[in-house]
Amino acid sequence: MPDTDRTGLKPAIADSTTTCAPVADLPPRTPVLLDLTTFLMRIAELLAVPAAAALAALFTLDVIPDGMESAYFNTALIATLFFGGLAEITGCYDVDVRFSARAAWTRVMTAWTATSIFLLTLGFLLKVSSDYSRGWALAWFAIGGLALLVVRAAGTAWMLRMKRRGVFNQRVAIFGAAAQGDRLARYISGNEKLTIDLVGFFDDRLPDRLPQRETALALRGNLHDLIDLIRRGDVDQVIVALPWSAESRLQEIVGELAITPVRIRLAPDLASFAFAQRQVVLLGDLPVMTLFERPISGFDQIVKKVEDLVLASLALILLSPLLLLTAIAIKLDSHGPVFFRQEREGFNNRHFRIWKFRSMRTDRCETDAIVQATRDDPRVTRVGRFLRRTSIDELPQLFNVMTGEMSLVGPRPHAPSTRAGQRLFSEVVGHYAARHKVKPGITGWAQVHGWRGETDTEEKLLRRLEHDLYYIENWSVGLDIYIMARTALALAFQRTAY
Repeated sequence: MPDTDRTGLKPAIADSTTTCAPVADLPPRTPVLLDLTTFLMRIAELLAVPAAAALAALFTLDVIPDGMESAYFNTALIATLFFGGLAEITGCYDVDVRFSARAAWTRVMTAWTATSIFLLTLGFLLKVSSDYSRGWALAWFAIGGLALLVVRAAGTAWMLRMKRRGVFNQRVAIFGAAAQGDRLARYISGNEKLTIDLVGFFDDRLPDRLPQRETALALRGNLHDLIDLIRRGDVDQVIVALPWSAESRLQEIVGELAITPVRIRLAPDLASFAFAQRQVVLLGDLPVMTLFERPISGFDQIVKKVEDLVLASLALILLSPLLLLTAIAIKLDSHGPVFFRQEREGFNNRHFRIWKFRSMRTDRCETDAIVQATRDDPRVTRVGRFLRRTSIDELPQLFNVMTGEMSLVGPRPHAPSTRAGQRLFSEVVGHYAARHKVKPGITGWAQVHGWRGETDTEEKLLRRLEHDLYYIENWSVGLDIYIMARTALALAFQRTAY
């Protein structure tokens, strides 16, 4: 047996382009066993459901009431069938969880919890729940959940042991030994979830016409050598790794391989490797790759709009006395208007004018070339210092929410000229504008984590941006409510707002 190379692949034969010996250095395999073992895991988990019901009856029931034997049996049968269907829907046996007990447990427990809720609801609607022992039902749900976890853990351990022996693996040949094939081989060799043994590269070009490869996988021959190897039964699948622009050559190669009894796949073009995690969807009958989704779109957009309008309206009504007192305090403290409007960058990088209570002296308020306030800033008035410390100066932005320019929760809007250190925000981080995919907010995920106030270093900007992007990618109504609930607490202990 030859040594495993630095990529984890076992080279079949040293570079040879004239003869192609049988693949004898790869472990024996029976790929059909993967589907068989997955089927057996399905059966084992289905059997665990009625077995748990019987075990619960043994522990909690001295005797089953007369005439209820069939009722208990039918209930266990319904639960088994319902759980089996939900397990398929929730992806309990999908490829990505076959070899990970931790990932599978979440889906299995989701299916079992939903099954339990279904049974309770069914019993309530049919008015038969009182006919069953509550102790038996609770014990069944608990024992059933534990049994499913144990069965899945044991099944996953068994499948992992067989996977390490290579019995599930398909023997895959890559046609195309240039950069595209090299990158494909590196991807396959570095993905532990795949059940693949790479046979080698095949290419019609001579070795001296091929670029250097980073993968130490053997070049085993040309197209005719590959077909010979397929005829011997040493190849289960061929992945064609040729540039998509070479349409005529692709059709010629695929035409030759199409007469062989193996699966033939087309590798992604080089550019696709940069977006390997992106979802592929059908546009009609044409597969297209979704690079980025518009965040908070569709029905979510409607929900967030309603959330903003309802809560902002309630806030304006409840806070109206505070707004009035603040306006009076500003007028008594210094000359000038109560409100201050300043240009900010909002959704889709559009500029808008933000409403704030004036917290600086009228002759020192800046609308262009804005410099962020610092500790003991001489521009800030006495009342303004209190307003900024408590963030009361931000409350007029509720009007921006009502007009649709802002949301209650979102990334805080910054002025176009704001700098971190000596550089504009957009110069510090190239993808800074990604935070403008959603409407800016009065408060946000960064603010409740302490990233508010002066952004005098690039590190502070990066941390704030990191939190903003997390919010955009993980938005939910629950997250908005959580942020709003934490905002008051965060403000109480805030030390960075000047």
